[in-house]
Amino acid sequence: MLTHLTIKNYALIDHLEMDLSRHLNVITGETGAGKSIMLGAMGLLLGNRADTKVLWNEKEKCITEGTFDIGAYDLQPLFENENLDYDKQTVIRREISPNGKSRAFINDTPVTLDIMKKIGMRLMDIHSQHETLDLGNRAFQLSVIDAFAANEKLREEYKNAWQHYVITREAYNALEDEANVLRQESDFVKFQLEELSKAHLVENEQTELEAALKIMEHAEDIKTKFNQLLAQLDRADISASGILGEARTIMSSLSSYSDHYQRLAERFESVRIELNDIISEAEGEEEKIDFDPEKIEEAKERLSLIYQLQQKHRLGSVAELLQLQNDLQNKADKTSNLDDELDDLKKKLDEAIVRLNEKGSTLSHSRSKSFKGFCKQMITLLNELGIPEAQLTVEHHTGTPTVSGIDSIELLFSANKGIAVRSLAQVASGGEFSRLMFCIKYLLAEKTALPTLILDEIDTGVSGEIAMRLGKMMKSMAAGHQLLAISHLPQIAAKADCHFYAYKDSKSTKTISQIKKLTEEERIEEIAKMIGGEKPSPLAKENARELIMN
Repeated sequence: MLTHLTIKNYALIDHLEMDLSRHLNVITGETGAGKSIMLGAMGLLLGNRADTKVLWNEKEKCITEGTFDIGAYDLQPLFENENLDYDKQTVIRREISPNGKSRAFINDTPVTLDIMKKIGMRLMDIHSQHETLDLGNRAFQLSVIDAFAANEKLREEYKNAWQHYVITREAYNALEDEANVLRQESDFVKFQLEELSKAHLVENEQTELEAALKIMEHAEDIKTKFNQLLAQLDRADISASGILGEARTIMSSLSSYSDHYQRLAERFESVRIELNDIISEAEGEEEKIDFDPEKIEEAKERLSLIYQLQQKHRLGSVAELLQLQNDLQNKADKTSNLDDELDDLKKKLDEAIVRLNEKGSTLSHSRSKSFKGFCKQMITLLNELGIPEAQLTVEHHTGTPTVSGIDSIELLFSANKGIAVRSLAQVASGGEFSRLMFCIKYLLAEKTALPTLILDEIDTGVSGEIAMRLGKMMKSMAAGHQLLAISHLPQIAAKADCHFYAYKDSKSTKTISQIKKLTEEERIEEIAKMIGGEKPSPLAKENARELIMN
């Protein structure tokens, strides 16, 4: 429900503020006074496009702000999905800067126009003769039937079944596509896998082989140098170990004279022990050196195989080749298991289709049951609103499931006796469209919490007794739902819980559109003018009072 509206610097409006009734609000006034301009400003709260041409003062920004009581609309999940703070008293604001930049806010949080539109359309429904295109849309007609039939739970169950079906179908199709690719690659994968498997690759063997080959290819030179080294260290008449042995005796005799000499002797002993270890290890390495042409050839062949595999697969290490082998093995395993996986997923898909059809049939049955009652009530309402020969039927077909169910419907209408019903776009005039839409809103008001309904001259072409009936219907509807109606009929204005008057103020250099809330006496005066002209007679005023009382 819209509780407060502020419009600044929009078209002919300099600054306007309105506190609205939760029931029936009616705006009347002179032609061109800005009644419809106000709706344009309110449209900004629905995310409608705007530019700097709407600025009353081109140097200041335009602001449209609406405060809404949204406690009855169950919008908290929507706010959470959009990461917005939820408050039962929600403020939506739109700003248009002189440079053309547009900004949108919900509870002071900046939002995109798409989000503003998504939430704004749940709060306001602006309806005019030029905005009835939805009525000719079959998806909209289907949503009307569902609202009338109270199918919200059934639609949610169908929606869940549809989403499960779509997810399962996409998974099956993806696996089937993958299976086709894997089957096409199967022979090549098997060939590559067999080639790598036969190689019996071992991680780090390339590095070890390259190091071993380097030693084997230089075995003679290495063995010669080890012998030379050992001769210098231990095997010659005058060797390092012999010299150190003699030096050890001297150091030992010195150690008894000083603690410092003792420490030197200990350090010397460490050097001698380390040298002996080096000699021992060098002897072991020298003994292992063996020139074996056969082993050299084996190492070369093994490395050649590894290099060929790396070059073929454009990889740089045995570890990468082993990873490729593992990936190929996984592909081969998956290919062999594909039929089982596809069978399992096909069963799930078949189950999802069965469940989807069951939910679709249940929803379709509920819709079908409501057609007769919907058409009957609509015809009754249309008769009351001056279309006595109205005919309305629902053309219904079922087919394959879609996101909205298995049904395709179209409302067929005729306003004249003897004229066959046809699609709304072919037979309904602008005024008939407006009354059809109003009757739909009137019926749905009993079924659900409608947003604020804004009616722009929906009473065009209506007068007399029909106008009285329309006013009573608005009054009845507004008992549970907020209405804001722009009207030129006294019968409608007399039913208002809150009556606003729009007028032009030309006192300053630039015309301004103003709207004021009328007192009871001002209401009588205004309605009397609508009945009897600018200077209403006492009888016109009495008629105005009578309209208000009735």
